[in-house]
Amino acid sequence: MLHAPSRRELLLGSGSLFAWAYLPKLALAEGRDPRLLVIVLRGALDGLATVAPVGDPDWIRLRGDKALLLDGATPALPLDSFFALNPAMANLYRLYQAKQVAIVHAVATPYRERSHFDGQDVLESGLAKPGAVDTGWLNRALGTLEAADRAQAKPTNKPQNAFAVGPVTPLVVRGSAPVMSWTPPRLPPAADDTVMRLLDLYNHTDPQLARVIQERMGLAAIAKAGGMGQTPPGKAPGGGAAQVRAYFEEAAGAAAKFLARPDGPRIGALSFDGWDTHADEGAASGRLSSLLGALDGAIGAVESGMGDAWKETVVAVITEFGRTARINGTEGTDHGTATVALLAGGALKGGRVIADWPGVSEAALYEKRDLKATTDLRAVLKGLLKDHVRVSDKALASVVFPGSADIKPMTGLVG
Repeated sequence: MLHAPSRRELLLGSGSLFAWAYLPKLALAEGRDPRLLVIVLRGALDGLATVAPVGDPDWIRLRGDKALLLDGATPALPLDSFFALNPAMANLYRLYQAKQVAIVHAVATPYRERSHFDGQDVLESGLAKPGAVDTGWLNRALGTLEAADRAQAKPTNKPQNAFAVGPVTPLVVRGSAPVMSWTPPRLPPAADDTVMRLLDLYNHTDPQLARVIQERMGLAAIAKAGGMGQTPPGKAPGGGAAQVRAYFEEAAGAAAKFLARPDGPRIGALSFDGWDTHADEGAASGRLSSLLGALDGAIGAVESGMGDAWKETVVAVITEFGRTARINGTEGTDHGTATVALLAGGALKGGRVIADWPGVSEAALYEKRDLKATTDLRAVLKGLLKDHVRVSDKALASVVFPGSADIKPMTGLVG
């Protein structure tokens, strides 16, 4: 099923998973059967709260009592002598120790403004500016590979339809490669930041709908203040951490089951909403901690669901940009620049943090507010596409990420 959604639909595509039914022919000829799953975190991830630079002399000055520390009340998990992982990510830490996780820090797309809509557009289109194309880099990457039929028991030996979890096709997978969708029975309620982003968009493009959203938000606030719709005793809250984690794990587990099948797809994309942590971020014990725990559970579900195929799998977790280096007045972080890319999978050369570290001193911050980007995310993605699924250098520079010939693929990410 091919579908070209509006930006309005794109925002509602949380939890969408899409994949294709084709094996990379060259990789197959080499005796490999690689899988690649891209997870997009919508809303912008605080990379400093995910992987903290505990060895940076300016770290504590920057974040104060919100700084993750090795000896903090909730100790961070040491990755090396300089970086430490958020304590909510025990699965990722275990995989890191098993050399099945690589983390790229101080990474960003070429986009340097701070709009979610435009940032996601650049992230998923693979171009240097928003609105320049209506197809995604992952779909175009598939288009450059000669489609090879999967070995199947059916006499026709034709690929089955590809699959998708969720109702809406995000930009990263839009294009000529066909997809179909599957929607899980349990969908989470829209996060507050999703509603606020919709409101911001519609105030400029659809004022009438914006007024409806505002009225609905007002009614919800009144109902909450009056005790209406409160969680019954003994029940988990509808939008609580347990439900978010269950949904993340369910969607990721579904992805793994499809990708692990001998006759299943090999490349896919999944998105999770809710990462816009402007207030009450809570890196160690609050909202972000819960989200990272849910993401950690999702990665664990992929590993478990892949079974033996995990050894040929790479999961790439990416987001549109980072968040401010400093905590704001509402105990959150605002839209920033550089962040982290999290890579997991048995096919990786892991157990390391890859960073040209810019520092977090006042002078080192980008525009005196953000972690400075020193690695182009396209280099990371190019490295995975080239070495894992065998997309050519020429195709990467001209088709997958047009105009990026000067951005060289990062080498040595996979075995």
